[in-house]
Amino acid sequence: MQVTETLNEGLKRKLSVTIPAADLVSRLDAKLEELKGQASIKGFRPGKVPTAHLKKVYGRSAMSEVMTDAINSTVSDTLDGRKERAAAQPKVDLPQDQTLINDVLDGKADLAFEVEYEVLPPVSLMDLKGLKLNKPVVEITEAEIDAEVNRVFAQNRGFTDKGDGAVVEQGDRLGLSFVGKIDGVEFPGGKSDHAHLTVGSGEFIPGFEEQLVGQKKDETRTIKVTFPADYGQAELAGKEATFDVTILHVDGPNAGELDDEFAKRLGLEDVAALRKTISEQMEAALESMSKQHVKRQILDALDEGHKFDVPAQLVEAEFATIWQRVQHEVEGHGRSFEDEGTTEAEAKEQYQRIAERRVRLGLVVAEIGNQNEVQVTDDEHQQALLAEIRRFPGQEQQVYDYYRQNAQALASLRAPVFENKVVDYVASLAEQTEKKMSRDELAKLIQADENEVPDEHHH
Repeated sequence: MQVTETLNEGLKRKLSVTIPAADLVSRLDAKLEELKGQASIKGFRPGKVPTAHLKKVYGRSAMSEVMTDAINSTVSDTLDGRKERAAAQPKVDLPQDQTLINDVLDGKADLAFEVEYEVLPPVSLMDLKGLKLNKPVVEITEAEIDAEVNRVFAQNRGFTDKGDGAVVEQGDRLGLSFVGKIDGVEFPGGKSDHAHLTVGSGEFIPGFEEQLVGQKKDETRTIKVTFPADYGQAELAGKEATFDVTILHVDGPNAGELDDEFAKRLGLEDVAALRKTISEQMEAALESMSKQHVKRQILDALDEGHKFDVPAQLVEAEFATIWQRVQHEVEGHGRSFEDEGTTEAEAKEQYQRIAERRVRLGLVVAEIGNQNEVQVTDDEHQQALLAEIRRFPGQEQQVYDYYRQNAQALASLRAPVFENKVVDYVASLAEQTEKKMSRDELAKLIQADENEVPDEHHH
């Protein structure tokens, strides 16, 4: 076998490989020897078919199998010999000349082909011990628990339609349609044909809900509001806007008290148990948000601390996955990139950078895991599968069957678990400083993280 390197640029490699005809013929003989025991050909006893006759019957098709096997094992042995790992399946370029191919199939000519691939870059890790991280700590106040208990009460005590002459009061649940305008011009995302809102819940921007009190069903009013200065969408923050609001229906809360009877309806002992459950849920949610922000700081630090070229093939594949989802969301909501205050070209550039970041982080995370023997146990893999199944109530069996029949999908559930274990490992080496803050401040931090690099996840 002969191997000549014809390209070595960055991570790209190209090799010319020749497998001698004699090598293919000896592989073919071994293959025919194997067939001899299995072939049943009329006029011959099993296992007694002469090789020459087998060659006549099966020669070409057996030789094409032999060629495929020879190419695969040669490529894999060559990479092993060169101590290189291909980033993706190497691309094999076979000769196009049919006469030449026929000669190879007849064992008369050497098989020469080209192999193109990108190598996985060597990753030399930064020192993970010096990392400084801020760990958000939120202490929930009694008032916040009260508010959440009242919200659960308001949601679960049920509502009854107040009918045609209904007038909006605090605590009512409304169906409404609205059109938002800034300086008389409609703005993206400021419109709904049928939204739901409980008056006094603070779900909409400040000042919006209060102005609906006293409005009648089917009446349209124009209300004036100002977007908060720290609003999630920068292009709306601090702006004054008007909304033309039509009330579609008004449902009033049913009578009832926030008492032990109510708690029992929710399957809990009494109001104290309800408070405890709600407080525990709030703490778990905040703990999870805090971990998310710490994880984000770690990924940012790893991104900052490792600068190396990544295989273009992997970036292209990652970008294709992201872009498909972006287009699906944009088209699904009947919006355009211009509505989002950007252009398709700018969006592509941003997501190209994100794809590259993800691929690089994926390689860094894998290397940290390998060097420090971070592994996903079968039990953790099983837990990830159960969590995935729980996301689809009513379709558990179909989801379970899908993963059972699809080994690749099942394996892909390991990736996020592995990543989180590596992140926990890095966090355990870092210096974490606790930073006290409110729930709102933490929510804003998470929002800012998302806006900077959306949907952080590496495969």
